[in-house]
Amino acid sequence: MISLLINNQTYQIDADPEMPLLWAIRDLVELTGTKFGCGIAVCGACSVLIDGKRSYSCTYPVGDAMGKKITTIEGLTDKAGLAIQQAWIELQVPQCGYCQSGQIISATVLLKTKSDPTDADIDMAMQGNLCRCGTYQRIRAAIHRAAELIK
Repeated sequence: MISLLINNQTYQIDADPEMPLLWAIRDLVELTGTKFGCGIAVCGACSVLIDGKRSYSCTYPVGDAMGKKITTIEGLTDKAGLAIQQAWIELQVPQCGYCQSGQIISATVLLKTKSDPTDADIDMAMQGNLCRCGTYQRIRAAIHRAAELIK
């Protein structure tokens, strides 16, 4: 049995320690906000926070996640996470929405480290998150809006 702390709740799962964390989150814990995109840690759809750092859950072994604090899109309830989500809704960021949980995870990490990010800061922080619909301008605008909401 593997013990995982996800969104401040402990889960006991029966899984191979080499299983990608993504599948434990989605299939065993049934938190489906984290998405499968590429399976090779390139697109960012599977992004979660592990001990406060963005991590690609599609390539992160579930055994390595034991003893760490995992936060998924469902667990973003702090000030930065809520501001990002509010801005995403206000500015109608998603088109198809598939990549957005990973985008929101990355944006939250950015706002926790830079309270007033520049466009260059945003572009750098959001690398590793692909949006096939091309909503990058709305994502950038929403991050600026969320920074305003936090102030």
